[in-house]
Amino acid sequence: MILRKRPLGVIALLALSTALMSGCVTLGRSSQAAVLRTKDKVSPALVHIRPVKEIFSRGRRQEVSIIGSGFIISSDGYVITNEHVAGEATSVRCVLGNKDEVDAEVVGVDPLTDIAVLKLRTDRKLPFVKLGDSDLVEVGQIVLALGSPHGLARSVSMGIISVTGRHLESRGSMVSPFNNWIQTDAAINPGNSGGPLVNLKGEVIGVNARTLIGADNVGFAIPINTAREVMEALIAHGRVNRSRLGLSLQESLAVTEDRGFKGVMIADVDPLSPAAEAGIRPRDVLLQLGGVDVNARFEEDLPEVRKRISDLEPGVETVVTVRRGEEILRLKVVAQGTDEKTESQREFEEWGFTARRLTPELVRRAQLSSANGIIVSGTRAGSIARNARLNAGDIILEMDGETVRDLGHFSEFYEQRVKEKRHLVMLWVRNRALTRFVLLKQEGNGDALEISGEQEGN
Repeated sequence: MILRKRPLGVIALLALSTALMSGCVTLGRSSQAAVLRTKDKVSPALVHIRPVKEIFSRGRRQEVSIIGSGFIISSDGYVITNEHVAGEATSVRCVLGNKDEVDAEVVGVDPLTDIAVLKLRTDRKLPFVKLGDSDLVEVGQIVLALGSPHGLARSVSMGIISVTGRHLESRGSMVSPFNNWIQTDAAINPGNSGGPLVNLKGEVIGVNARTLIGADNVGFAIPINTAREVMEALIAHGRVNRSRLGLSLQESLAVTEDRGFKGVMIADVDPLSPAAEAGIRPRDVLLQLGGVDVNARFEEDLPEVRKRISDLEPGVETVVTVRRGEEILRLKVVAQGTDEKTESQREFEEWGFTARRLTPELVRRAQLSSANGIIVSGTRAGSIARNARLNAGDIILEMDGETVRDLGHFSEFYEQRVKEKRHLVMLWVRNRALTRFVLLKQEGNGDALEISGEQEGN
C-alpha cells in the first residue's frame, strides 16, 4: 500500500490504524524507505538514560536506579528528557547511539511540563536531531516513537497521530497545568519516557511521556513547541521563571449551557494570593488579561489561559477584567513570581521522618493564614517522630515556640538541636482544622524493626 502525502480519507485512516496495531501493514517502497531514512537520521542522537534518583518513602531518603530515554539536541551534548526521568537524580549515566557510555549533569528540570535538560560530559561533537513544529501536526500523520521500552535500548515503534491537543487529567488533579498532549498509537511503554516522537521528515514533534494503563497503544507526547520553550529557559537560567495570581480556573461549559458564554470561570482564589489582594473572588468570570480577551469554553482551552498568566512579568501591575454578576470590574493585580527554591523534600534522619516544603496549593487546602511551615511526608517505624505520634500530613508551624518559615529554616533548627543533643523539642503542628503539640524526646532512641504490612503515608 502506497501512502499518499495528502490527508488520508476516513476509511483509509481506519484501515491503516487497524493494520498498524495488528502489525500486518505492508508499506509501499517509498514509504518504507521514508521510515528507514527517519530511523537512520534520528537513532544516532537517541540516548538511553540510567539515572540514580533520590526518593523519600516511609520516612527515609533512598536512592533507586531507573531507566528512561532522551535525545541530543545540539552538537555540544544537550539532551531533552522527562522530568520524571531525571528529576531528583543524584547521578546520570547515558548510553549513546554508538553504545558509548557518558556521564551527564542535570542542567534543569520543570515538573509543571515534565521536561528536563541534561548536558553530556564529553568534548566530542555529537549527532543531534532537528526539532519540528508541533503546531503543524495532523491527525493521521505517520510517526515513529524511539527509546528504551522496558530497558530495550534503541527500539523503534510506528503508528499515527490519533489526536492533537488532548487534555489529560489524573485522579482529579492535572497531569500538567500548561500542557495539551499529542496522542499516538505508536507503542509507548515504561522506559520510552523522554524519547522522541518523530515525523517522516526525521523532525522531532513531541517528547514521549505517558501511556494509558490498561489500554493498547494509547500513548501521549509533550508537543515539541512546549518542550522547546522550556528547554531554552532551562539552558539559559536553570529553571523556568513563572508568575502566579492564585486563581483556580474552570471551563465555562462545566457550569453553564450558554453556548455564547465568553470568559473563564474562576472557581477559587487562594486567600494569600495577589488575586485575593486585588479583590478577585470565586464565581467572577475572567474576561481579559492586560486588555487581551481570554476564553475557556472547554477543558482543553484552560492550559493556554494558565500559560498567559504564568507569562505575566512578576512585580509588574496588570489590569484584569472580570464580570461579577452584571457588573464589569477592572482590577489592578501584581503577579507574584514562583518560588525559586529547588529543594522540595528532606530527610531528618535522627528524628526519623521526611518533610517537604509547603506549596501555594497546600497552603490553600490547609487554609493557613500564612505560607510558613513544612509538611511531614513520612515517618519511620520506631523513630523519635513515630514515638511522638508525628504523622504524615502534619504541618509543622513552630519549633520550641519559634515560627518555622520553610524547609531550610526548619533544617537549621533541627541541626542545632541535634548538635546540642537537646532532650526535649516541642513542635506545634496542624492537621486539617486541628492543631496540637508534639513532644520529641531525643534520648534513648533506637530504631525498631518495621512491622510487616504496616501502611504508612509517604
